[in-house]
Amino acid sequence: MHLIDWLIMGGTLAAIVIYGVYKTRNIHTADAYLRGERDLKWWTIGLSVMATQASAITFLSTPGQAFEDGMGFAQFYFGLPIAMVILCIFVLPIYYRLNVYTAYEYLEGRFDVRVRVLTAILFLIQRGLAAGITIYAPAIILSKILGWSLGLTVLLIGIVVIFYTVVGGSKAVSVTQKQQMIVILIGMAAAAVVVIYKLPPDIGFSDALNLAGKTGKLEVVDWNFDLRDRYNIWSGLIGGVFLFLSYFGTDQSQVQRYLSGKSLTESRLGLLFNGIFKVPMQFMVLFVGVLVYVFFLFNRPPVHFNSANLETVRASERAPDLAALEDTYAGLMTERENVIQEMATELKRPETEQNGVDELQGRLQAIDLRDKEIRGNVDAIIESVDPDAKTVDKDYVFITFIVNYLPIGLIGILLAVIFSAAMSSTSSELSALATTSMVDLYRRLYKKDEDDAHYLSASKWLTILWGGIALTFAFFADLFDNLIQAVNIIGSLFYGVILGIFVVAFLFKKIGGRAVLIAAIVTEILIIATFVLNQYGIIDLAYLWLNLIGCVVTVILAALINPIYSGNQPGSSIETRQ
Repeated sequence: MHLIDWLIMGGTLAAIVIYGVYKTRNIHTADAYLRGERDLKWWTIGLSVMATQASAITFLSTPGQAFEDGMGFAQFYFGLPIAMVILCIFVLPIYYRLNVYTAYEYLEGRFDVRVRVLTAILFLIQRGLAAGITIYAPAIILSKILGWSLGLTVLLIGIVVIFYTVVGGSKAVSVTQKQQMIVILIGMAAAAVVVIYKLPPDIGFSDALNLAGKTGKLEVVDWNFDLRDRYNIWSGLIGGVFLFLSYFGTDQSQVQRYLSGKSLTESRLGLLFNGIFKVPMQFMVLFVGVLVYVFFLFNRPPVHFNSANLETVRASERAPDLAALEDTYAGLMTERENVIQEMATELKRPETEQNGVDELQGRLQAIDLRDKEIRGNVDAIIESVDPDAKTVDKDYVFITFIVNYLPIGLIGILLAVIFSAAMSSTSSELSALATTSMVDLYRRLYKKDEDDAHYLSASKWLTILWGGIALTFAFFADLFDNLIQAVNIIGSLFYGVILGIFVVAFLFKKIGGRAVLIAAIVTEILIIATFVLNQYGIIDLAYLWLNLIGCVVTVILAALINPIYSGNQPGSSIETRQ
């Protein structure tokens, strides 16, 4: 990487960190450290909420998802605007009226301390695991560029993020995310422009769209109702709504963002801002991935995008086998380039004269089948040399394009985009983990009457502790095939049950704490068992449905169990803090 790129990336990230430290130099109380000073405007809240969800995984893994499968992943976000409206109407007023630090405080007043603690623990488990993946994602980049070991890179990035979060607290997370989102949006837009610019001179933007459409990459909506399909309109609108209701309504990493708002109105506007602009942003990121796919139709892609795996094979006795496959692959790619050029020429004709498109599509499909066969053989060689190697290479597609094809300067900007996203999401996760641990466990169960200085110090140590746990999990994150799916799968294992607890709390006032506690524990066991059975092929169910199942089963079981404990009345409303 050129010195200019290092300067741009380092300067951008340093400026953001320095700005955050400067803006939080007067944070000296536990309340301000955990919750900020509650003075944020709606646009800052909206960008902060978007930045918290838009981790480095979004900008590293999502383009690879689109490269492989097209725009269909966008359906995952179709339920987001609906969820935002529901939360603004029903949930935010309750949180503001009760003046809580965390979403789980409400549950003690509604049920009892056991339900509060259980829900907080479920959050801590899933968010602690997800934080590890958000650290691992940018580590892929540095390890690839610098030639460092992935473990060392994970450790260095984790230490930097932990330091940044410990120093600034919740306020630093919020105030820096606005700048981070600006960098992110500018960088991704620039990447899209450069991809189009680097296409052959006779291939314009409309030609690229036509080619993407004919190769099936622009198919956004799938109307088929199939519980096995991860991404269709039904899983997005139904399973997605339940996932986003739980994520934005009960996940402390998000709740903490909008509870820092200056007023209920500002927080509502911030969430609605997220609901309106998050979907177009995801479309843009996916579309960049589709454009990269079109780019590689005219520029020969590697037979395997993880170059580290290829180097390992080249240094082994299987090197001749790999070389032979690469030669065959090169010939196949030449054939594909010729077919694509013919198709591009054919698509420029009036629609009534495009007689050869169907025949060319058939030839291209045959080439794609041979392409997959060769890539599968390469994967088999990689696994024979290194049985622990990760052969699924979707996550390496976009970074390969960035490093090898972007001009000097823009590489630094795109790397700053990915690292900005990593800083924003990971810091908010660690801050939320520390806040929940402090408020719902440490201060509630163990140290109830300490002074403010003690709680401030303990909050920083808890941030360090969760940073260490996230780092530990980051070392195992490469076990997943695709990082963006890994985060959503982990969330789906817990979010449905958590949402079910809150649905009972909000809507079923006659159900008591003991019933919902038992229902939540039983349902969580069932959800994990369902996921395990799915992994072993005993059942076939897309993971998004786990959110709906977890929520509905928790509510139904709580209603069925409650008559057994009918004497257990709901707790009184939690007192509002002064």
